Amino acid sequence: MALPVAFIGLGELGSPMATNLLAKGFALTVHNRHREREWPLAAAGARRAVTPAEAAKDAAVLALCLSDDTAVAEVLLGRGGVADDAALAGLRPGSLVIDFSTIAPASSRAMAAALAERGVAYLDAPVTGGTEGARAGTLSVLVGGEASDLARARPVLQAVGRTVTHLGPVGAGQEAKAVNQVLVAGSYAAVAEALALGQRLGLPMEAVRQALLGGAAGSWALEHRGGSMLQGEFPLGFRLRLHRKDLAIALEAATSGGLELPVARQVAAMEDDLIAAGHGDEDVSALARWFLEPF
Repeated sequence: MALPVAFIGLGELGSPMATNLLAKGFALTVHNRHREREWPLAAAGARRAVTPAEAAKDAAVLALCLSDDTAVAEVLLGRGGVADDAALAGLRPGSLVIDFSTIAPASSRAMAAALAERGVAYLDAPVTGGTEGARAGTLSVLVGGEASDLARARPVLQAVGRTVTHLGPVGAGQEAKAVNQVLVAGSYAAVAEALALGQRLGLPMEAVRQALLGGAAGSWALEHRGGSMLQGEFPLGFRLRLHRKDLAIALEAATSGGLELPVARQVAAMEDDLIAAGHGDEDVSALARWFLEPF
């Protein structure tokens, strides 16, 4: 019998992740705040649920892929305590929540504690790899939680990701994702800055980019986003405003640990400028605009 899985949060990452679960044979129930996002999955065989509670009630595993801490708390708990339509009202003791969202480590630990009171296990499992990885099922999954819960979750995680890494207790996955987002900030900004320099010097920049890919300056960002940056195009892999939200988590974690992150802080300021100019829903590679437009 197919494992019953519910999936809440059908955005740019969640929708292809849910599609991959359905393709792997899981008995899938879906719910999204904007209900029209459920339609393609329903047409492919998923069941639609009106509320998070209805989605969760028959699920052995509930997967979340939501935008931020507030969204996760509202879906799981509701507002001002456990609401009748919140997921926790429907979850059965012994079930498992896999939270693919990127939120603060402290929020993950708070969710785990609230669920544990009802006998429900929790893994924080933020992902990296963007929309391309979500569609291909090749995401990297960064997991925090109990090893026994990870063992139960592994079939679900392997349906959406190529690598699954257990990093410690609940919250460790989110901490690793913060490290990832600092690296993304630096690499994308460095590519944007270097390409802007080459363009200002009048170099044949696509030829330069190709020449640099095989050397020490080569990177995922240069290979997969450098060409489109040169064209002034920013195909959506991950929204800039969401990356800015993730950088805030990383900067807060660093401050709590007594560490300054000057590169990440500078990129955060650049992203603030771009968001204020209306570019928040573009890909993170829109950092290239910062060098081309007056701010």
